[in-house]
Amino acid sequence: MTYAAIVLTGGKGERLGGVDKAALSYRDATLLDHVLSVVDDAAQVVVVGPEKDRPGVVWAREDPPGGGPLAGLAAGLAHVTEEWVAVLAVDQPGLTRDTIARLRAAGRNAVLKDDRVQWLIGFWNTADLRGAMPAEPRDQPLRRTLLTLDPVEVSALPGEARDVDTPADLDTLHTQ
Repeated sequence: MTYAAIVLTGGKGERLGGVDKAALSYRDATLLDHVLSVVDDAAQVVVVGPEKDRPGVVWAREDPPGGGPLAGLAAGLAHVTEEWVAVLAVDQPGLTRDTIARLRAAGRNAVLKDDRVQWLIGFWNTADLRGAMPAEPRDQPLRRTLLTLDPVEVSALPGEARDVDTPADLDTLHTQ
């Protein structure tokens, strides 16, 4: 089954002092490079956020920017032509190709779950997502919309669902 990927990068990074998370160094690249490598088998990749020099990527932006993850998802979804789509946040250094493969193997709408559901690590039927979108997604809760799709929860492996939201998370990222 072919799929598309939407990578959300447009967050404000407020808890990190306004840092562009997509540009944060991770190993020998950036967080954006890492997430793109995880979905390099996707038939289509849409990145939602400030445009960077990445060939083979479709860029999208909610209008106006800063409307939250659901508005970003809606902006990316407008470009998706595949039946299935992985939806990911850029600040997920624990993601692997296996993460995506396990979500895809669920054969239905699926999200990763560790101690809580990770709404920005999921695999969705594109038509279902479009049907669930509110008319005005700006500043609406992502979780409430995605919950209506009754996704199966796929158990996260250790470290797989971690993200980079705080200075402590950033310190941990740089010590790997």
